[in-house]
Amino acid sequence: MSTTKPRLEPGPDHPITLAPTNKTVVVRAGGQEIARSDRALTLEEAGHGPVQYVPLADVDAAVLTGTEHETYCPYKGNASYYSVTTPDGELENVIWTYEQPFDAVADIAGHVAFYTDRLEVTVG
Repeated sequence: MSTTKPRLEPGPDHPITLAPTNKTVVVRAGGQEIARSDRALTLEEAGHGPVQYVPLADVDAAVLTGTEHETYCPYKGNASYYSVTTPDGELENVIWTYEQPFDAVADIAGHVAFYTDRLEVTVG
């Protein structure tokens, strides 16, 4: 039995676009600002809403804890996760990153994205 994961290329049937956001992205956890960036990228993928990818350097490292959680996207690659520590406790696996993304989305390397149902992400 093969354990090879599928690797797919974006195209007309599954478009993915990546562009500079050109606005300030602010991320808060429980009202506490954990990230602010003017260097974010907006990734738009078929079947999903726009996702803000912020340089990891623009996230408060003091609130991040790497986890063992991993997922796989056939268009982007292997994702690893961070939890965020807040005064009210830990929010598990709410930030993800593709440390070695596939070529089609190579620019998201060194960036992280956020679950907007658990963290407040504003663009303005």
